[in-house]
Amino acid sequence: MDFKKIHKVYFVGIGGIGMSALARYFLSVGCTVAVYDRTSTPLTDNLIEEGCAIHFEDNIDLIPERFKLVNEIDQTLVVYTPAIPKGNSELNYFKKNNFRVKKRSQVLGEITEGTKLVAVAGTHGKTTISSFIAHILITSQLGCTAFLGGISKNYSSNYISGNPKITVAEADEFDRSFLWLHPHIAIITSIDSDHLDIYKNNTNLKKSFSDFANNIEGNGILFLNNKAELPELDAGDLTVFSYSIDRDADFYANYISIKEGKYYFDFKGPGIEIPGLLMNFPGRVNIENAIAAIGASLQLGVKQDIIREAVESFKGIQRRFDIRFRSDRLVYIDDYAHHPVEIKSTIESVKELFQDQELTGIFQPHLYSRTRDLYEDFAKSLEELDKLILLDIYPAREEPVPGVTSELILNMVSLKDKEILSIDEVIDYVKNMDSGVLLTLGAGDIDKLAEPIESIFKEKNNISIVES
Repeated sequence: MDFKKIHKVYFVGIGGIGMSALARYFLSVGCTVAVYDRTSTPLTDNLIEEGCAIHFEDNIDLIPERFKLVNEIDQTLVVYTPAIPKGNSELNYFKKNNFRVKKRSQVLGEITEGTKLVAVAGTHGKTTISSFIAHILITSQLGCTAFLGGISKNYSSNYISGNPKITVAEADEFDRSFLWLHPHIAIITSIDSDHLDIYKNNTNLKKSFSDFANNIEGNGILFLNNKAELPELDAGDLTVFSYSIDRDADFYANYISIKEGKYYFDFKGPGIEIPGLLMNFPGRVNIENAIAAIGASLQLGVKQDIIREAVESFKGIQRRFDIRFRSDRLVYIDDYAHHPVEIKSTIESVKELFQDQELTGIFQPHLYSRTRDLYEDFAKSLEELDKLILLDIYPAREEPVPGVTSELILNMVSLKDKEILSIDEVIDYVKNMDSGVLLTLGAGDIDKLAEPIESIFKEKNNISIVES
């Protein structure tokens, strides 16, 4: 596709973080952008301010007339997300009238084709690592263009416009989307059981990750987490590095310590050591993410002194171990974790930082299919909490599945202090908290609780707010 001929881009569905990054890209290159989405959110509010025309009703009459001009089809691109129902009238209108209609993943693949692409794949950790790499490259002045799966706190966006010759992007395994990408450097963080509604079993899931790795361009580089098993990899002229938080890998962390809530560690790799790195972004799990980001950045030629500066100045991502409030008695952390392995890692990291405080978790399961397939694993991970509150399942793109509710998880959890609450009941619960750590977890709309909870904690009397 010749993007120079594209002047108008219409998005069918924008709520997904990946779609909004693409919208911001097309705005940055001067395209006119219009959008349909079913729900108004802070993200859509921001996009409207940035120049997108957005409406929230599936109605062909609401599509701006300039996007319907059949004689300008060659100037128009329609991008849709797989989460859009097949019966969506707007998407079907464009298909029926022979407009150029492509999935988000196809468009990202075409945008990044011909660039030196660093693609981060895995069932968790993608957003942190890709954001970390982008920050290191920008700090180094090599620069990059980045498509991120979360809002970077350093840049207040999920899209970073910069050096067009180097691209950093998340490689999403859902719907095998990442197979449209052909990276120069790829990172695979994990291959844990997920998206079984698409893959049916773990064998198919792992095969898809192998296909992604085999897409790496000639003389490319793969960073593979040492816990991730990758069958059917045709290494060829591919350089493969392992990475980990411990010593059993090519790249790893050494002498990890915590001082005043900040992490210090040495970075070690083949023929290289960077001692005494300071990382202000909290969570032990994020040290391992930093190892992958540093390793990839070194392969691109970033110098050690820049690595040190960038690791210290990295602020993290919204909803990734996001400490929203911290006082001498109360702490509130919001996190996107929605897979049992992610949840376990996040809880362990919180308990390491706040060892003597009671930990209450509020979890919103995401997808009926994921809950059905992994409810026992969710229960085991959530048992690491002191208290558990569950919300109803967030359906996202799915219709309800008979017999699949949050009670599946609740009944498996061995904790005595556990319950299912509504959003309003959660607010009342939070108002009665006077001590401990509160952790919200999930990928649905649980993020809507973040500001109200933060406000409640700030409004409580006799609380001395400490900068997080």
